[in-house]
Amino acid sequence: MLSTGSRHPIQVERQEEGAQAYWKTFWDNDDIFYGHVLGFKGLERSVIILALNESTPRERSRERLYVGLSRAREQLVVCGDPEFVRQVGGPELASRLKL
Repeated sequence: MLSTGSRHPIQVERQEEGAQAYWKTFWDNDDIFYGHVLGFKGLERSVIILALNESTPRERSRERLYVGLSRAREQLVVCGDPEFVRQVGGPELASRLKL
């Protein structure tokens, strides 16, 4: 589960346990890995749930959106405001995502 805005509370909790404990969940196929898109560049998972949890477009919002959209190998689920996708990614992207 990747977020584009603030980190998920479970991610924050796991990071407080230390980097080794946090990244161990990345390799665990039986657990959900929680991360932020900017810390997930170059990484992939079979399934990604992308939480668009920014209320208004900010600096790097477009980058965050595109990084999040490109991390899934098999299935991508996008959760968030369709209008945010239109504002940040444009109408063509919104159309491709069937929003």
